[in-house]
Amino acid sequence: MPQAEFVKSCTDLAQAPKPALPEIAFVGRSNVGKSSLINSLLNRKGLALASATPGKTRLLNYFKIGGSLCYFVDLPGYGYAKVSKSLQEEWSGFLEDYLAESPRLNLVVLIADSRRGLTDLDMQMIQALQFYRRNFIVVATKIDKLNRQERDKALTSIRGPALSLGASAVVPYSSAKHEGREEMWNVIYEHVK
Repeated sequence: MPQAEFVKSCTDLAQAPKPALPEIAFVGRSNVGKSSLINSLLNRKGLALASATPGKTRLLNYFKIGGSLCYFVDLPGYGYAKVSKSLQEEWSGFLEDYLAESPRLNLVVLIADSRRGLTDLDMQMIQALQFYRRNFIVVATKIDKLNRQERDKALTSIRGPALSLGASAVVPYSSAKHEGREEMWNVIYEHVK
């Protein structure tokens, strides 16, 4: 595993860390397992802070990977109903600004809970990624919580729409068992060359 370190949290792109490195952004609904995925990929418990409170990540959180390989950027989760409408709109604008304007964004990792499939909000995010011409993959998390038949059904329901809408891959992933980690790193290395 490459070394990783937390660099900073930002409220906008003007505060992005230096030096300029390729960025791999992680986005998904609140409580979908973004922080757990990042920690599993890096084999570091607690690097990206997972919260019991959905909607906790409100900033762009930058992690430097492999010295100068890239940054992982943990984006705010979307779709958490227990925050005010004005805060939801602020987060939405914040995400959209990042997707539209980040000159270093090489790949977006859209994270979906395999037990729930792609939600309407995930589909809206995919439309935004298409609009801004961003490379993206979909990671189906919590795959270990499904039996074989449920897993096959869940992956089929995610793969069809994701691939037809431009995802370059759909990766089944278990943060608990690190299943899918090697495939994820292959995709990441492909996008930071």
